[in-house]
Amino acid sequence: MERISWNQYFLAQSHILSYRSTCSRLAVGATIVRDKRIIAGGYNGSIAGDVHCIDEGCYVVDGHCIRTIHAEMNAILQCAKFGVETKDAEIYVTHYPCLHCTKAIIQAGIKTVYYAQDYHVHPFAVELFSKAGVQVEKVSFHPESIDIQFHEKKKLVDKLFLIAKDHGVKDDELMELKEKAEELFQQK
Repeated sequence: MERISWNQYFLAQSHILSYRSTCSRLAVGATIVRDKRIIAGGYNGSIAGDVHCIDEGCYVVDGHCIRTIHAEMNAILQCAKFGVETKDAEIYVTHYPCLHCTKAIIQAGIKTVYYAQDYHVHPFAVELFSKAGVQVEKVSFHPESIDIQFHEKKKLVDKLFLIAKDHGVKDDELMELKEKAEELFQQK
């Protein structure tokens, strides 16, 4: 088995953290790293002890859920709570940081942002990162870095499609099933 890269490893951590998200609009995870060591992690959710979006729905004002604290902020606040320095650290996020998180990342002294997906990329956030000298890099995330049996599962599903075709499953039904499988395997 081939070792995954550091970027895939830390993005995998962020994706796993996103499964803890309690906001039903978007699940986001963030991992703060210094010297190839994880120093904090966060996901978007309500403050400790309050109700969650998944329980009572999102509290949306001007198109934004104000009930949740974003993943990046939760990770930065975790460092503050436990006295862990963020200066010159890196942050790995499942989605491009919003404008507010961008400002917090800069103020925390984080020097590099790695993210997997674009999501409402605000032009001022891009400008602020540039002005502050924060390196921002989109990294293509590979789900097989989380699921070590990814390739075996994919081969099995492909084989099942061949068997289904040999047994007379209609082309339009096969196409629909293949599209769903590709979506699940994120192999479009």
